[in-house]
Amino acid sequence: MLCCVQFMLVLDDNVVSVALPSVRDDLGFGTAGLAWVVNAYFLAFGGLLLLFGRAADLLGRRRVFWCGVLLFGAASTVCGLAQEPWHLVAGRFVQGAGAAMASPAALSLITLLFPAPAERARALGVWGGIAALGGTSGLLISGALTGLASWRWIFLINVPVAVAAAVLLPRLVAESRATRTARLDVPGALLGTGAVCCLVHGVLRAGATGWGDPVAGAGLLLALVLAAVFVMVERQRSEPLVPLPFIASRTRAGANGLTLLFSAAFYAMAFLLMIQLQTELGYGPLRAGVAYLPYCAGILVGMWLSSRAVARLGTRATLFVAFPVSAAGLLLLSGVSADDAYASGVLPGMLVTSLGCGLSLPTLTVAALDGTTEEDAGLGSAVLSTVQQVGGALGVASLVALAAHHGSATAGFSAALTVAAVLLTLAAVLGVPLLARRPVDATRDTRHPLPADPHTPISGGMSGDAGDR
Repeated sequence: MLCCVQFMLVLDDNVVSVALPSVRDDLGFGTAGLAWVVNAYFLAFGGLLLLFGRAADLLGRRRVFWCGVLLFGAASTVCGLAQEPWHLVAGRFVQGAGAAMASPAALSLITLLFPAPAERARALGVWGGIAALGGTSGLLISGALTGLASWRWIFLINVPVAVAAAVLLPRLVAESRATRTARLDVPGALLGTGAVCCLVHGVLRAGATGWGDPVAGAGLLLALVLAAVFVMVERQRSEPLVPLPFIASRTRAGANGLTLLFSAAFYAMAFLLMIQLQTELGYGPLRAGVAYLPYCAGILVGMWLSSRAVARLGTRATLFVAFPVSAAGLLLLSGVSADDAYASGVLPGMLVTSLGCGLSLPTLTVAALDGTTEEDAGLGSAVLSTVQQVGGALGVASLVALAAHHGSATAGFSAALTVAAVLLTLAAVLGVPLLARRPVDATRDTRHPLPADPHTPISGGMSGDAGDR
């Protein structure tokens, strides 16, 4: 049930991409306003994750998740019934806020439901793979619903899922919260949320108008200032929103850095490939969506392999294979041109890329939640989700802008995916060695602390060496 909701939340990241022309014609959007149908969701989701992730730890993860699901369902109804442009933009912003409440709470619940490292690796493998599946299935579902029915159904289809999750949740999942009583760090929450919101807004603005836009530059500069103030404030707080030692863990920091690059590459790939299929290869919305079916199948195979590889080899060895596979797939896709047939031109690169994606994302999730406990599982989930959203926004803004600066659409598409492949290759060579080496110990249960060694984490997925601890 938790994974089903996450599928819905991630799907809405890009479910509107194929439907934007229909939305524009139906509601009378201008070009600038149409961009906010996408950006409003990114901004609220990415900006509020840290706040609600920590709130889930302190107020109750099931409670925050339940409220987020209901809010998301209500906002989806508003979007599906929108009669004016501002109705849809406001609904998308509230959707993002509901997703920011539900997503980190759900991931932290899964982390605590499966405390032993081996079972946690399997559970997070399913979770990460479902998230990747949602990110690409949005294009398939959007194309099918827009082509066969109406763009409104891309939002209304969320409502029964949200209702079912809200009804089932109390029957399936127990409440959990941090055992230590603490107050929410309000100054840290305001500064952290403001920094992420300014960063996402600046990146999205730069992607739409160019990196020379003064408004985009001001947003990015303000984000840096707020981030610096945030670090100074958090150093002085006795109960900070984000304890600095938490994010300084070598494995968690490395995993989040790799996730940033991974999200940038794959969000941009999904956006650019859909544009390439519809503009250069002449696919309609429904055909373009169906073309992604093999991609979904490849992700499922990668998910199946990921949990087994992590359990036997560990996160570092798995990612050292997964990232080059992803890069090879991107290079194959970069050669797709208007004259290529689907089976010989698009399909090979799509299958290799999806296999790498299915291998990578679950493994990154396991590593990013290394050592999290009942005290900070929501925070770890929120940091990871924030990195994914910021990485996606950065990737779409920068790589789409790179593609637009080339003489032809095909040349720009090829250049952007080549750069994405190079970034993943560099990440494999330079970033993956930061992660833990040792595979999962399937016999160790991490529900209880080990009092003999104060440096041993009381819970965690992938355990590292002494330097990690």
